[in-house]
Amino acid sequence: MKKSLIALAFGTFALGMAEFVMMSILPYVAQSMQCSIPEAGHLISAYAIGVCVGAPSVVLVARKRPLHQILLGLIVIYLTGNLLMASCSDLHLGVLFRFISGLPHGAYFGVGSIVADRLAPRGKSTSAIMCSGMTVANLIGIPAGTWLSDMVSWRVIFLFNGAWGILTFILLYRLVPRMEPLPNTGLKGQFRFLKSAAPWLIMATTTFGNGGIFCWYSYISPLMNRIAGFAPSEITMLMVLAGGSMCVGNLLGGKLADRYTPGKTILGVQAVMIFGLLTTFFLASYPGIAVLMLCICTACLFGVSAPQQLLLLRFSKGGEMMGAALVQVAFNLGNAVGAYCGGLPITYGLPYNYPALVGAGFVVIGVVSTATFCKKYQTANAGI
Repeated sequence: MKKSLIALAFGTFALGMAEFVMMSILPYVAQSMQCSIPEAGHLISAYAIGVCVGAPSVVLVARKRPLHQILLGLIVIYLTGNLLMASCSDLHLGVLFRFISGLPHGAYFGVGSIVADRLAPRGKSTSAIMCSGMTVANLIGIPAGTWLSDMVSWRVIFLFNGAWGILTFILLYRLVPRMEPLPNTGLKGQFRFLKSAAPWLIMATTTFGNGGIFCWYSYISPLMNRIAGFAPSEITMLMVLAGGSMCVGNLLGGKLADRYTPGKTILGVQAVMIFGLLTTFFLASYPGIAVLMLCICTACLFGVSAPQQLLLLRFSKGGEMMGAALVQVAFNLGNAVGAYCGGLPITYGLPYNYPALVGAGFVVIGVVSTATFCKKYQTANAGI
């Protein structure tokens, strides 16, 4: 693999750490900021909203700039937000800093996907390269961050994120060649593909299908502790299992999409999501079942990621950078709405297995969107 592609993966590792680590350290942050766990959940939503605002904004503002420069600017925003978060002790400021941290996320994937496509050997897929940093973050980075929160402080993680951002900036500067901007199709050209219903259906299935998993996963630490009965010191190992499941799901999702088409793959995986979330709701008090559903649901989350990104790129001709960014917008909108809605039953005094029930309802909407997309566009494009 080219060193430049590894540099891009360092960036996605950084983004994966920033996005997912809050879900495993939420009780520590809530205790430090003297707020409830559902209130601390706003820090998850703030990052996701930052992604939703930043992705289209950066693409529109910086689309005329060289791709190399855009990537460097995005990493500067990332490390600034994380270093500010490391010193934060107020929930409201924390929401602001998490919002800043999320601004570069979607745009990095949008620009990075195009850069990786230009750098990759002929005939090689780049989707796995862009996702590899994310899956490694969940396999290694998040468990390590959870352990550090338990042993030292949650702030150490954000200091690490800032330092990793500096390293990523250096690698991108040294290893990624300078590239000319994409052909300027104007503002209308960037959004022209949205005239079709297809990208809207893909974004809906991403938002609601993935959002259903985030309803449950945003509160995974207290669920495993208070419902399944695992000790706080055991959560780290559970995060390792979740990260490994995400890696497996990412690989299987790509292979299934090649064999059965992306649309059918998403539909099948979402059906498994509903089964996993409902089983969690009813049987989370059994530790073995709770762990098994953790593995299944996290595998499903990344099992649909590559097919969703592939579909939206296919239906965003002339606005590929915006299309790649909008996949992340939809993903993180689901993250934000899922974290908020998943916290509602907890706010009203219900146990921590109830977010899984809310999540199952979300995924049902995702299934309807996917089925509608497949019915309307499968005959028009047999490859979907």
